[in-house]
Amino acid sequence: VQLQASGGGLVQSGASLRLSCAASDGTFSGYTAGWFRQAPGKEREFLAAIRWLGGNKVYADSVKGRFAISKDSAKNTVNLQMSSLQPEDTGVYFCAAGRPIMSTMGRSNSYYFWGQGTQVTVSS
Repeated sequence: VQLQASGGGLVQSGASLRLSCAASDGTFSGYTAGWFRQAPGKEREFLAAIRWLGGNKVYADSVKGRFAISKDSAKNTVNLQMSSLQPEDTGVYFCAAGRPIMSTMGRSNSYYFWGQGTQVTVSS
């Protein structure tokens, strides 16, 4: 499965942004899709994940209530709706797919397909 993330950009503090992750050479079916971000000089951070079958969702505490992950089965995409963005949300956002168990949905090493990343910059 190849993943392509899009939708990043430069926004002001308080703005909203919607990221999309499209799968090709395969589908998300049977996988869990996740979003991670990496800020300069920091480790990759888990944000949210969704099981394609069943739709179970998991969020990191840092984004709970501000970010929402969703899937579009018809388009074979996973979206991340982000609101109330702050400068600390700046980073490269990656989508990923894997088959983690519930307790490992937040671990990057549970995912084996990764997109190339899309830059999100939030100015103050």
